[in-house]
Amino acid sequence: MTASASPGQISVLVADDEAAVRAALIACLDLEPLFTLAGSAATAPEAIALATDTRPDVALVDFEMPGGGQQAVRGIREHSPTTRVVALSGSSEQQVVLEMLRAGATSYIVKGADPAAIAETILRAASGASILSPEVAATVLFELAGHLDRQQTADEDKSRVRRLISGILDEGSVKVLFQPIVDLQANEPVGYEALSRFGVEPAQPPDRWFADAERVGLRTELEILAARTAIRDFGASGTRGFLSLNASASTLARCHELLEDIGPHGVVFEITEHHAIEDYEALRPTLARLRERGARLAVDDAGAGFASLRHTLQLSPDFIKLDISIIHRIDRDRRRSSLAAGLIAFANDVGAKIIAEGIETAGELSVLRELGVGYGQGYYLAKPAALTVGPHDVRRRGLGAA
Repeated sequence: MTASASPGQISVLVADDEAAVRAALIACLDLEPLFTLAGSAATAPEAIALATDTRPDVALVDFEMPGGGQQAVRGIREHSPTTRVVALSGSSEQQVVLEMLRAGATSYIVKGADPAAIAETILRAASGASILSPEVAATVLFELAGHLDRQQTADEDKSRVRRLISGILDEGSVKVLFQPIVDLQANEPVGYEALSRFGVEPAQPPDRWFADAERVGLRTELEILAARTAIRDFGASGTRGFLSLNASASTLARCHELLEDIGPHGVVFEITEHHAIEDYEALRPTLARLRERGARLAVDDAGAGFASLRHTLQLSPDFIKLDISIIHRIDRDRRRSSLAAGLIAFANDVGAKIIAEGIETAGELSVLRELGVGYGQGYYLAKPAALTVGPHDVRRRGLGAA
């Protein structure tokens, strides 16, 4: 209740740029003894200032007033939170109605309504009810129905995804392939990156499965399953070299439990461009514990975006993996080779080793060797495969090339 209103009265602010409309609305208020006029305004800034000063019970706000009806509604709701806003407009178009309701109006009247309807709307708005003119009620109900349908569809899809991911976790239905990481000078594999594959429907790329798992809060569990499977298969194969595992920052906190199963050559955890890290300081103790136990860190997709560069600067990785977007056609594009040279120089300065990803041609391999890249992986060197035999039996086209 405002200071100017008597006990039991409802103070009303009228905001409309048309003087005739303001006069008509004020006349409606005069017909009802319960109403008292808090003031009138012709623009959004005036309406907000007046509402701030008088704290009316109800504000009648025009959609098309100077400064914008939406801005007026938001400002009034911000500075006088107890004020109930009734939107006024000559339009019953869906977009107009929804814009005002989304801004914070609780009721909506189309201009031209009779005084009794206006008075009833003010009374019910003041009591906390929401009133819509018959002209706009169907529009709002249609939009609400559509929203509920979309929400239901989204909820059903999320439940479906959760069931699929839970099934993968329960059944352990993940297969791991291993792609060699090769010493480009010695032409010998020094490690293997574990790549997950999911033989369940629907058929979709592995990164989509991990994204779906994140959407339903199961990414860490899925990454741990993939890591355990990789460690098991890698150990059973008797393969020499380090094992490189993809892991998001949230998963790293649980990775210490995996290290007991790693052989003497250790593990490298890869953090990619797509793994957001909100707090690097909070992650550093986890990385320190992992490194104390022999684990190393790689930043994947370097050069693909800003996140990987931040990871590189903040995490002091042991390996920096150049993204395939840099490696592709590096033998034919001076810009790519210049960018790679810069990253290589940086890696040398900070004591990190470079791994070039996605090597697909002899020309790319040749340029990378000339640039001094130590390690590489890609289809030209070896495709991902199951480690059912020793590494000397894996067919690697590029490893025999000088």
